[in-house]
Amino acid sequence: MDDSDFIVSEEHLPKGIAERIDHPPSSPALPRPAATVVLMRDADEGVQILLLKRVHSAGFVPGAYVFPGGRVDGGDADPEVLSRTVSLTVEAAADRMRLHDADPPAVAYYLAALREAFEETGILVGRSTEGDALPSAAAASGVLEIRDRLLDEACSFAQALDDLGALIDDTAMEYIGHWITPIAEPRRYDARFFAATVAPESEPAIHAAEMLDAIWITPAAALERANEGSLPMVFPTIKTLESMMDFATASEVLDEFRGRRIPSVLPRLIRTPDGIGMRIPEIISD
Repeated sequence: MDDSDFIVSEEHLPKGIAERIDHPPSSPALPRPAATVVLMRDADEGVQILLLKRVHSAGFVPGAYVFPGGRVDGGDADPEVLSRTVSLTVEAAADRMRLHDADPPAVAYYLAALREAFEETGILVGRSTEGDALPSAAAASGVLEIRDRLLDEACSFAQALDDLGALIDDTAMEYIGHWITPIAEPRRYDARFFAATVAPESEPAIHAAEMLDAIWITPAAALERANEGSLPMVFPTIKTLESMMDFATASEVLDEFRGRRIPSVLPRLIRTPDGIGMRIPEIISD
């Protein structure tokens, strides 16, 4: 597959990317397991997605607008967390991601994505054990306190869910992408992308140590601002937003991806006269 026509002007990209293309590392870094989730909500103008702006001191894509996410920790496959999901199982996650006998296991990516979303935004993709909607940390001081305890490592994710009286609603999420960071980057990630629906009233309480800003925005508006240069984003974020442009509701996005085979994508960044281009020389089989 050749996507070399996909070009972004250098000034519209997060700092440092263009320079690394000219001076790639002699020994590429080993990609680390990571998970990210596109939080979606329905609004009058259509599906909105949540974008977070990374602090300028971040070690990876500083200043970029990204989806919530981060590294997959060893404890993300915790059976206690898994027991607090609606229907997710180790086997179902491995089958969906075509990731069997892996370390970390497939289910860890699902749970890491939702843990990171709660840590970074205070929004949990879940509901109470009685089936009621859960407030976000921005709307309830008790939820904010539990989120902050999790950030301070004063409790585990399982303990946080227990304190919230919450279940993770895995039926409201879907696996949608697999991107591997180009070899030019000094920090590389083997990142699995998910999408999840949240309540229309959900508002973020960002983790200020990692994020500067958070916005709800439609994919079309985000891409327009990225093209103008006011919303710097990296290629996987842009391509994910492009894949969500033609849907009226968040549930339609999940329905479209549910069951779809997800390729593994390792892009190569190239310099062109018009900016930085992304070329996908091959799609790796899962």
